[in-house]
Amino acid sequence: MESAAQRSDDNSDAKQNSIPLSSAQLRERLLDVDDLGAGYARKPDRPSGNDDITVLRCPALADLGADAATGSGGGLDFPRSAKAAFTHSGGSGEVTEELYSDTGRKLSHGTGRIFDAMTGCPSYQVLAGSTPIDITTQEIPAPRLGGEPWSHLLAFSSGGAETVVKQTAIRDGSVLLIVSGSPAHVDRHLDTALTKATATG
Repeated sequence: MESAAQRSDDNSDAKQNSIPLSSAQLRERLLDVDDLGAGYARKPDRPSGNDDITVLRCPALADLGADAATGSGGGLDFPRSAKAAFTHSGGSGEVTEELYSDTGRKLSHGTGRIFDAMTGCPSYQVLAGSTPIDITTQEIPAPRLGGEPWSHLLAFSSGGAETVVKQTAIRDGSVLLIVSGSPAHVDRHLDTALTKATATG
């Protein structure tokens, strides 16, 4: 069943932001260090698909792939995409931004499928090589931004250490924005990322 946000945004898709953007256009709309402020540095791009990761105790996520299970945007096979990751010199974590573009309906279906799979498995495990990592997920209220928002928290536990990552996705017309990372960094930069990603000028 489609949500009210989906139904209402089908109409807006026909009016504005309905034409998918190219990957080159998306790259121009990514956040940069000037947008983020002092203390941030761009991380080198990480090759995709090279990690030796196995997903356990969640068949739906196993079908979508390791990147989806770890909140890294995997499972989204939209050909128009761009990504950037940043660290903060204060040691308070990092933030990653992903942009995708396609028709609103395809973006909605693909993103909803991944978030449903993740929240449908509130706890599961991945093996990074031979290292087990326990992951729990919790759906949280999404910000009232764009046409469709999703948000959840992921807690990664391994070797007695725990890391909490917030992941928020917002679809606005033909653009999908995903911001992931330390909760404080995601909250601080989400509005700026959405404004830049959906700029019409």
